[in-house]
Order: sequence, then C-alpha cells, then structure tokens
Amino acid sequence: MIEDAGLSVRAVARAARISHVHLQHVIRGEPASLAVLERVAVVLGADVSVRLFPGSGPRIRDRIQARMVEALLRALRPGLQAHLEVPIRRPVRGYIDLVVADRQAPRLLAIEAQSELRRLDEQIRRHRDVADGLRATGLAAIAGRLLDGGPTVDRVLLLRSTVRTRDVVRRFEALLSTAYPAAAADLVAALTGTPRPWPGSGIVWVSVDGDRTRILTGPPRGIALGR
Repeated sequence: MIEDAGLSVRAVARAARISHVHLQHVIRGEPASLAVLERVAVVLGADVSVRLFPGSGPRIRDRIQARMVEALLRALRPGLQAHLEVPIRRPVRGYIDLVVADRQAPRLLAIEAQSELRRLDEQIRRHRDVADGLRATGLAAIAGRLLDGGPTVDRVLLLRSTVRTRDVVRRFEALLSTAYPAAAADLVAALTGTPRPWPGSGIVWVSVDGDRTRILTGPPRGIALGR
C-alpha cells in the first residue's frame, strides 16, 4: 500500500509520527497499537478495520466464505488432504484459508476464498506471497517426496459468483488470466474427480443462493476467463 501511495517508508513514518524502524515492523505484520495503525492509515488515505476472532476454531472471515469452503471440502476427491487456516510467517504474515495437499504429485494448493473482490492488485499479490510462504511451512513435507526447492505450489481463488465479482472479472480479464490461467472445468475435475494432471493456478466459482451453496463446474455465463 505504501508503494501504491508513491511514498517512502521514511516519509510515511515521519508523517505518522513514528520511527521508520517501527513502521517496518508494522509492514512485516508485527503487533502494533490501534493508535499507530490509525495514524499510518490517515497518511495513506486508507481505512482501519478491526475483526475479533474466537481463540479456537477456523478463522474464515465471514459466513459466506465459510459456506464456500465447506462446499469445496465436501466435494474433494479421496486422496487429497485439507488443512484449514494455515499460518504463514514469511514473506508476509497471515493465514491461507485452505491448503490442499496431494501426496502423489507432490503438490500443495493455496486456496483463498473470496465472496467479493475489492483491491484486485492487492488480492493477487497477497495470494502469490502466501503461496510462496507455504513452501517454508511444515506442510511442505505432507506433499510426499520433495522436488528440487520443495513441492509445487499452485494458487486457487475460490470466488463467489455475484453480479459484482463477474463484472470485475470481465473488466480485468487480461490481468486475472495471467495470475489464474487454468480452465475452471479442469480445476474442478482435478479437485473432485478421478486423479489427473493438475492444470495450474486458476479460479473455481461458487454459487451461493439462499441456503444452497455449490461448486460450479465452469465459469458463470458471460465469463470468458477460465474456459
């Protein structure tokens, strides 16, 4: 976000009345007071959001995302191992919503569930960073025999199909096709059907309609990306 604002770390720290060393700790995801976060946000023209989570259990961010992940977990084929809310320490700190391990490949899938797309560039960058960080976690050994540099890690964006998300995907098709090039039907088949070669990183669409949540076998109508 500091890069997006066109400012240096020192300039932001000076305007927020903190040391640049303190700001670098904040950027790395280390604990900071709400007052400090608010001052940094004011400098960057951003908002501060605070969420409270229980001390145990999954940290899926809202009930729609929880339903999306639940639908995928129910559909996964035998032989795939699922791990919820896997912590990542570097290059960024945070959690991956769902990690699926395939011992036969060996392969890890970093799956992020999104019910809406707000800052697309930030979403793509964070997904790439947490996928890179997954290689440094204990889950790397779960993928079976290791390749040079660790198991292959692919990214899957589990995306709710809404008027807004479909509009974002249509408007930024070239950008998203670079980050998520695989065909949606191939992704779903590899996750839920008989074992087959993994097609790479891509988007899996989810329909949430009333009490019904289902994994779509391909992109929604009017979406060319992933066909």
